[in-house]
Amino acid sequence: MRLKNKVAIITGGNSGIGLATARIFLAEGAKVAITGRNPKTLAAAVEQLGGDVLALQVDVTDVAATEKAFAEAAEKLGKFDIVFANAGIGGATPLGATSLEQFESIVSTNFTAVFFTVQAALAHLKDGASVILNGSVHAVLGAPGWAAYAGTKAAVRALTRNLASELAPRNIRVNQVTPGGTKTPIWSPLAPTDDAMSALEAQLGSMSPLGRMSEADEIAKAALYLASDDAANVTATEITVDGGMTGSPRGAKAFR
Repeated sequence: MRLKNKVAIITGGNSGIGLATARIFLAEGAKVAITGRNPKTLAAAVEQLGGDVLALQVDVTDVAATEKAFAEAAEKLGKFDIVFANAGIGGATPLGATSLEQFESIVSTNFTAVFFTVQAALAHLKDGASVILNGSVHAVLGAPGWAAYAGTKAAVRALTRNLASELAPRNIRVNQVTPGGTKTPIWSPLAPTDDAMSALEAQLGSMSPLGRMSEADEIAKAALYLASDDAANVTATEITVDGGMTGSPRGAKAFR
């Protein structure tokens, strides 16, 4: 087991990539705490994970509540070997049709809260721990209408490198997983029906050479590598899981 006896905390572990990562970390021997702000999906996640997980209801934009939850997790499970700052929200912010409240909500959740997640974990982090941030290919795509989301993910990309330098004296590694289009509930507002989701999968899949969206488990497996001792000399880097969308865009299925 690659994470035997390690302690991991995953924000937004109640759905999507966070839930898939919690499942894999548990299977690899870790003691896992997850956070989520929705009590129903949090309870459902615990049921899916078999109960062998510490679930903490908290909104990561509430810094004091996050600090309290992390202290509780450390008290119950022990100091952290792994922190996965995964919680985030989507949302389009087209120029000329976006309110300040919409824009700031995305920035608060996807960037500000990521910094304060790591800060809340700091006192409970073991030397030699692994910190993983969740990015996005939107940081480099230049997709119209997604300025706030893309901006936060570009900021996370910079934060990965800054925190890697700052935490290096404690041998704490900071890395990033960078998903492309991935099958998670984040797409529900854009594709509320099965037919709409199938159409979206076909559209997004056509943008990559490998011709499909990623599964949440595929992102989780990249996080597993970064969390494990296999990545003991890896820091300040990102693993992109996007079927080649950003690395080889002209090879996309749409061009064939």
